[in-house]
Amino acid sequence: MANPRVYLDWNASAPLRSQVKSAIISSLSQWGNPSSIHTEGRKAKGLIERARSEIADVIGCASDQIVFTSGATESAALALQGQGFSSAKIEHECVRAWTQCNLPVSPDGLVNVFDPQTSCLQIANGETGVIQNIPAGLAVTDATQAMGKIPIIEILNQVKLAFVSAHKLGGPKGIGALIINDDEGINALIKGGGQEQGRRSGTENILGIIGFASALKEAAKEVKSGIWHKVGESRDLLESILLESVPDLIIFGHQTPRLPNTTYFAGLGWKNDLQLIDLDLAGFAVSAGSACSSGKLQASGALDAMGVDKRISDCAIRVSIGPTTQTEDIIRFAETWIKKYKKIVT
Repeated sequence: MANPRVYLDWNASAPLRSQVKSAIISSLSQWGNPSSIHTEGRKAKGLIERARSEIADVIGCASDQIVFTSGATESAALALQGQGFSSAKIEHECVRAWTQCNLPVSPDGLVNVFDPQTSCLQIANGETGVIQNIPAGLAVTDATQAMGKIPIIEILNQVKLAFVSAHKLGGPKGIGALIINDDEGINALIKGGGQEQGRRSGTENILGIIGFASALKEAAKEVKSGIWHKVGESRDLLESILLESVPDLIIFGHQTPRLPNTTYFAGLGWKNDLQLIDLDLAGFAVSAGSACSSGKLQASGALDAMGVDKRISDCAIRVSIGPTTQTEDIIRFAETWIKKYKKIVT
């Protein structure tokens, strides 16, 4: 009997939570337009506002500071358009598209911010997992990868703007939010009916919003429970098994604080595109970095910014796990990777 597939790409998208699925299904009967004033419309609007309040309670902000969008990419555009802010090349493409990538990055993946009030800096990198030191008064932060994995509420309340995406938390795709502590310079990208306090027009994604709130509440419980410490132990186990058999394995950012679920490593001589295919056929879902770039087989922005030689970065793959990842699956992946790697390079 063949082994079941193992999903090791949580940073691309976390599996949909059962609680989220139930919350969405229970709301399917509410079909009213939330902008309508009749009973059906008011019921739909009530679901949105309850979800908004639940999210605000988790974050520790007022409900009117939450603006729902289609995801982190749109939130980034809403926050960054026309500002001319600085960022680093380790940022996600949705940030780099709107900023000047002129902030220096150390070989360990840490960014030096000169002027926080005119800069955007992610809390944690989705490829390497490296956690940044967020300066007080930062203009914008991408909290997408960090939310639900490490405590970040204090950071969210000290920056001017932050954005998140539900599907990284085990919520549905196509829904995210911009968290606004200071709305200076925020101008609507999508204009029309004036929904979301005039900052993001368009009929709201009710089911997505409900799923987002459910996912965030469950994610917040997990962070408090300490379950991600156990996830970190599983990640460390994976790296120790790999290093024991391949001592010259390169693990990026391993000397700095990282997300507990993320390892990004390279074994010279085995190109990452071939790894992804081979490992997929063996039943393992991994990636070569950010899903938005690896799907097009682009070079890693993070590794390039860290000064990693292209011959090395071309061999890098990311493994990202979660609370439901089993130890036996991690061990089986490590053994499979080692066996295939040694066959390739010897």
